[in-house]
Amino acid sequence: MSFRAVLAIVGVAVATGLLCPTAAKAQGAADDVYTAAQADRGRRIFGAFCATCHGVELEGAVGPALTGPSFSAKWSGQDRSVQDLYDLIRTTMPKPAAGTLAESSYLQVMAYLLSRNGLAAGERELATSNDALKRIRIPAPLNARPPAPEFIAGEGGMTPSGPGPSQADLLHPGESTDWLYHTHDYAGTRYSPLRQITAANAGRLQVACAYQVGSIETFVTGPLVWQGTMYLTTARLTVALDAATCRERWRHTWEPRDEFVWTNNRGVALKDGYLVRGTADGYLLAIDAATGRLLWARQVAKPAEGAQITMSPLVFEDMVIIGPAGSERNVQGWIGAFRLTDGTQVWRFNTIPRPGEPGAETWRNAPGVPVGGGGVWTAPTLDAERGELHVAVGNPAPDLPAELRPGENLYTNSLIVLDVRTGALRWHASLVPSDFHDWDLTQATPLIQVRVGGRTRNAIVTVGKDGILRALDRQTQERLYETPVTTQTDVDKPLTRDGVRSCPGVLGGVEWNGPAYHPGAGLLFTPAVDWCTTFSLADSVRFVPGEMYLGGSIALDTASQGWLTAVDASTGKVRWRYRSAKPMVAAVTTTAGGVVLTGENTGDFLAFDAVTGRELYRFNTGGGMGGGIISYAVKGRQYIAATSGRSGFWFGQTGAPTLFIFALPPGGR
Repeated sequence: MSFRAVLAIVGVAVATGLLCPTAAKAQGAADDVYTAAQADRGRRIFGAFCATCHGVELEGAVGPALTGPSFSAKWSGQDRSVQDLYDLIRTTMPKPAAGTLAESSYLQVMAYLLSRNGLAAGERELATSNDALKRIRIPAPLNARPPAPEFIAGEGGMTPSGPGPSQADLLHPGESTDWLYHTHDYAGTRYSPLRQITAANAGRLQVACAYQVGSIETFVTGPLVWQGTMYLTTARLTVALDAATCRERWRHTWEPRDEFVWTNNRGVALKDGYLVRGTADGYLLAIDAATGRLLWARQVAKPAEGAQITMSPLVFEDMVIIGPAGSERNVQGWIGAFRLTDGTQVWRFNTIPRPGEPGAETWRNAPGVPVGGGGVWTAPTLDAERGELHVAVGNPAPDLPAELRPGENLYTNSLIVLDVRTGALRWHASLVPSDFHDWDLTQATPLIQVRVGGRTRNAIVTVGKDGILRALDRQTQERLYETPVTTQTDVDKPLTRDGVRSCPGVLGGVEWNGPAYHPGAGLLFTPAVDWCTTFSLADSVRFVPGEMYLGGSIALDTASQGWLTAVDASTGKVRWRYRSAKPMVAAVTTTAGGVVLTGENTGDFLAFDAVTGRELYRFNTGGGMGGGIISYAVKGRQYIAATSGRSGFWFGQTGAPTLFIFALPPGGR
């Protein structure tokens, strides 16, 4: 759960309902509910805690705008009031210390937001004791957005103009000089077979070119490269570049048709001329990879139900596989397959079992506590020969209070293995059952072969926000080893209202970029976050459909750090570690040249010797690094691409989104 995501939820709520003061007056509660002095104090508090995400003038930045009619229809019903908005603000901000401001400060922020959205100040102060918050009903906007269309056909037809990559290309990445999937290959190894850049010459790397995206959105994309063209994304943009010169070839901008909340996007998938991606308003898009023309768009997830798409999809045969994030908004999680040609659904597996489905009996919630969570937000892996899809599933909701949802809470925080063509469950492993720390399982990657006890095992590696690297035998489901890659403190201690400090914390462990594997060295390389957190349970839990569904608050330690850990893939033993002064959330990539590539939120791009951990190269990009780092070749020359800037409020809100491409100097091989 990111700060930008949490504030975005609040921003959506606040932005929705405070328009059209004339209509509000007709309800008898449009003015005289706050004072000008309250609003002025709220303006200063907003500037200190909220403007970074939402803009100094509430115009929106990496978070949504807090003025305007875009979302007001959501709050125009009689079942919601400004009290609901206030509760969201009070329980989810500021970060990293939600709920810690004085009540008067929260009321002042609320007064400022009311003032900026057309409600007049008066003589009475806004207070929780005078029922003003409950009395205000939000009017419908004068210029409401039309309902989101289910399907949009692109002008000029739905067939791409160019070829490839083919299914054969995707199945044989070891023979390719491209980077064709988010984690390089279906097995998720993040291993490039290129060997021009080595441990002996990596110190001579230079910047070949740089590309400034030109937006202020979060930049956590994982680029793809095919035949000299690179594809990258932000929440709204999809861009094609010359992968050797950084020259832009085309740019496509998605105009949201629905609520746009969690403005993260981790990238695209590519096959047969189709470039496919998800959006924060729940659409699956297909774009012509050669021209940037929209082919089709289909809304497959509903923001009003807490769902939005942040993950990069996987394409196999004629299917696009994708699912929604939104566990903290009580999404009813799922992973599904959709036709590559038009987005029609092929199958869907519910990660939150519906009543009567297997696994529903593992939720024994208290009366009035809805079941939810199970979002999916990282790339899956695929064993195409066996037809097995491996998916990491996120946390349950309500977030934190496990006593309100007794049981294992399947399939949250689980590895699920599905038949890729039907969506049928083959097996699962519940790895953080009945979670009370927001410790999503984030990775189901990579698939590897290892020698354990004299036997060759087909294994899958998993890791998540609990900071434990695990290897499981894919035939027997036996856990081969479990290795901590972060500090582990009071992980089993029950939460209380007074607060319990646990490590690695709510943002700890491994986030959206997982382990890389070097088969020659037999090592796994995992980026991780150490950021201990004090968790405090709330007195009560309030559920508002489509909004944050939390049962407590969090206060992060003032200090944090990051790790890159090299682990023996057969034994789970740590071979070497690199400590960063800041959390490490950028991707890690390995190459046949014996080099490990990554970045840190100090802004430094790094290259290490895979075997020894010796630092080979360092370059400061000027912005926090939280996106993809890949290696590929164009016309016989090996390149490295690294994303920099705006890796999220929590992890590095610095720097303009920029892509850097590195290479050896001519003759420097």
